[in-house]
Amino acid sequence: MTYGSGEEGGPHLALDVQKIRGDFPILSTEMNGKPLVFLDSAASSQKPNSVIQTVRKYYEMENANIHRGVYFLSQKATEKYEFARIKVSRFIGAPCAKVVIFTRNTTESINLVAQSWGRTNVHEGDEIVLTELEHHSNLVPWQMLAQEKQAVLKFIPLNYDSTLDMTNLDQIITDRTKLVAVSQMSNVTGTVHDLAPIIRRARQVGAKVLVDGAQGVCHLPANVQKQDFDFYAFSAHKMLGPTGVGILYAKEEILESMPPWMGGGDMISKVWKEKSTYADLPARLEAGTPNIAGVIGFGAAIDYLEAIGMDAVRKHELELLSYALERMEDFGGLEMYGPKDLSVRGGVISFNFPGVHPHDVGSILDEEGIAIRVGHHCAQPFMDFMGISGTCRASLYLYNTKEDVDRLLEGLKKVKEIFGRVLKR
Repeated sequence: MTYGSGEEGGPHLALDVQKIRGDFPILSTEMNGKPLVFLDSAASSQKPNSVIQTVRKYYEMENANIHRGVYFLSQKATEKYEFARIKVSRFIGAPCAKVVIFTRNTTESINLVAQSWGRTNVHEGDEIVLTELEHHSNLVPWQMLAQEKQAVLKFIPLNYDSTLDMTNLDQIITDRTKLVAVSQMSNVTGTVHDLAPIIRRARQVGAKVLVDGAQGVCHLPANVQKQDFDFYAFSAHKMLGPTGVGILYAKEEILESMPPWMGGGDMISKVWKEKSTYADLPARLEAGTPNIAGVIGFGAAIDYLEAIGMDAVRKHELELLSYALERMEDFGGLEMYGPKDLSVRGGVISFNFPGVHPHDVGSILDEEGIAIRVGHHCAQPFMDFMGISGTCRASLYLYNTKEDVDRLLEGLKKVKEIFGRVLKR
């Protein structure tokens, strides 16, 4: 499967987007009688045929529970499930497969760290450092842990362009800091954070670093060893895979020290009436029957992305993002959020139409077959910082085109026509 044109920039750098779009059956459908323009991949991406068919094949021809089964179907399902784990480890540059833990989503991955590593290592007076641009999934679990342990939450502040203000990093990350938890890329503004100085400072004081990669991993090449992440959490459904599959990577020595968070089947070594001993990694942190079909389908999603190349995905999104931002600036009157420097930005565009509620904008675009996300995007502290209640968000991915952007602008013209009359009254 090759989608690069082989033109300038080398193989896999120029995408044949029309060929890619042909792999996604939903993109040929309609919404409200109009051809679908899907601009909500930051919430959940669409799925290619290869992923859909892989999941369908599992249920039609390979359905069985994994591990311990001696019959053929169980062994086959186990083999495919564990091979998907190997694919994930290679995709993110992990040293081996056993440091990849499957969960239900990014939220559960972060909660696993908070409840297992956090409860063991965070004590009264210790500090947990976050930023003002975190998704609630990388905020609320730390609030809960801090309340339980009487720890202190501290925040790296924001500049008005939604980049992080690193001016006082040495005063924010101190000898009392046990963990720094930061998103790789904002789901609201698309800001791609410069994590290197944060990680460098954390190392100086002996703190661990958790990176919320829910947005970053689907847009940017990843190598957790070179980037020196202690924890890396992300979800399959934002990167062409099925829903219900999350991933937690952590350094092996950290995972070995973490007690199980949930007890049950598959995570034990020996069970007596009074006590139990636990299985080796990764099983010790994966209690119960997992989303087998989803994990196997995720393996197919990784195959698809690797055939394209994440460098090509990034290049395509930057070209599309540049086009979209220029068109929206020319449109005039929109309040835009996020950095202007595209080198520190991913394919997420948040904006507001002055005088028009985001829900009204989203409803009018829906009538035109255009799917965007509106609201606070699970980032209410950022909304408070900006003094707004929410935004409209259009998010781009590898299957989007300039024509999609043009349709968005046509939809915004309709918003302007409708509310221009209303606002003049």
